[in-house]
Amino acid sequence: MSVERWTLNSYTHALTQEQVAKLRALLDELGFKFAPREWTVFFGQKGKLSVAVYEKGPKVLVQGKGLEEFVQFELEPKILGEAKLGYEEVHSPEMFQPHFGVDESGKGDFFGPLVISGAYVDQGIARKLLVISGAYVDQGIARKLLDAGVVDSKRISSDARIRALADTIRKSSLSLVETVLIGPTKYNELYEKFGNLNKLLGWGHARVIENLLAKKPDCPRALSDQFADARVVEQSLLRHGRKINIEQRPKAESDIAVAAASILAREAFINWLERKGKEIGLRLDRGVSAGVKESAKKLVEMNGPGALRAIAKVHFRTAHEMAPEYYPAPAPRENWTGTRLSRRGSGRDK
Repeated sequence: MSVERWTLNSYTHALTQEQVAKLRALLDELGFKFAPREWTVFFGQKGKLSVAVYEKGPKVLVQGKGLEEFVQFELEPKILGEAKLGYEEVHSPEMFQPHFGVDESGKGDFFGPLVISGAYVDQGIARKLLVISGAYVDQGIARKLLDAGVVDSKRISSDARIRALADTIRKSSLSLVETVLIGPTKYNELYEKFGNLNKLLGWGHARVIENLLAKKPDCPRALSDQFADARVVEQSLLRHGRKINIEQRPKAESDIAVAAASILAREAFINWLERKGKEIGLRLDRGVSAGVKESAKKLVEMNGPGALRAIAKVHFRTAHEMAPEYYPAPAPRENWTGTRLSRRGSGRDK
């Protein structure tokens, strides 16, 4: 008999300074070889298993062959003092209950679209299905995604890895995923209409939730990172979304559904940048770096300032810097303050 098993590709966890020192000693004891790596306190490797402790956090990143055994038998009992890997259902049961996760990509990037994606997860029913070669366990979507190594896209630096995980998410989620890509031309129109990024985001989140509800109408809850009063999303929902509970919370990307959504959104965003860059013959970098400004300057010189509207978010200060007479300086940022409410009417502080 065989059991279908997904391979965990990486594991990360925050550390205290005391735990950093203990882990360094443990790796030395286990025969790890150390080498310098940028941004790390230390980097150790043994065979095909690597353990990096990053300065920011600090946090540990474990990758490679033998990852699960190392985490379960060395890192968790000897350093972290808790068993989490494989016990997520115990520590975070709400993550395995049926819900949509929604996240976006591109909102802080001058070039490219705003992409909002959503994914559905549930716990599923653990049951054995007989097949010719034996039996396997039919796991829920949440567990499959966790075991596949799905994490917040901000923790993944490789575009190839983003694309591979996005394929896994689509296959594991039984097509219960959705992506709304708002290209720069449409984005600029909507931004002028709404006059506020949070309202535009709320509109986009609502479209994703509505589309997911058309596929899974009995889903009770949608979760996203907190970017505004939940009523911004609620007010943009149409017929399908009248009964779903809208939940927002800080660091929602720790939820597997939100993490999956972040990967789908990132994939669509980087694919757009790559495709459009080849089309116009310019490198379209992310963020608002010097490289971004250089490409924007070249585009304005070649095609005039109006060309930015088709590839960039022109309310950014970068547009004003490239063509100050064409694009006004952005207004001071409007900060949202208020009380966050769920659709069920229970009050929550922001």
